[in-house]
Amino acid sequence: MSGGVLPVTGVVLAGGAGRRMGGQDKGFVMWRGEPLILNALRRLAGLPQVLISANRSLARYRALGYEVVVDERDDYQGPLAGLRAAFRQASHPWVLSVPVDTPCLPADLVARLWDRRVPGGIVVARSSRGPEPLVCLADASLGARLESYWGGGGRRVQGWFMGAPTTWFDLREAEAINCNEPADLC
Repeated sequence: MSGGVLPVTGVVLAGGAGRRMGGQDKGFVMWRGEPLILNALRRLAGLPQVLISANRSLARYRALGYEVVVDERDDYQGPLAGLRAAFRQASHPWVLSVPVDTPCLPADLVARLWDRRVPGGIVVARSSRGPEPLVCLADASLGARLESYWGGGGRRVQGWFMGAPTTWFDLREAEAINCNEPADLC
């Protein structure tokens, strides 16, 4: 789609408990002088719908001017629960997710994922460490697959899209940095 707005709902997954970060809400942890949430939102700039998946600090997230979606349950069932909530609120035929704690994703991430999409499929990032399945662009029709997988007890992020047409998107090591612990913020 050249020259127009891409039909993509973006979602920042910021709903974790932050146990390894001392219980802090990672979205508001400072990285290079700003909260991680602002960095993640910048990656999704220009999309017609951007959601923040969060389970606490809801007023702070809403104050950023984006719709906030919450997990169905409040016991931190993992990132797939946040992705599920986002799929339910997505109003566009594609859903792109980024975790709030991966601040070095490329600035042109949306365009690069978009260029690799296949109808009915998913584009998943990977690094030398393996798949980075929370960085993905999925056809919204895969939401039904996610619901079925979840209903069957599945909670592994990679498990829900198994069998769907999958294209891989390679991240350089520096782009895949994940800030799980305070030492990772350097």
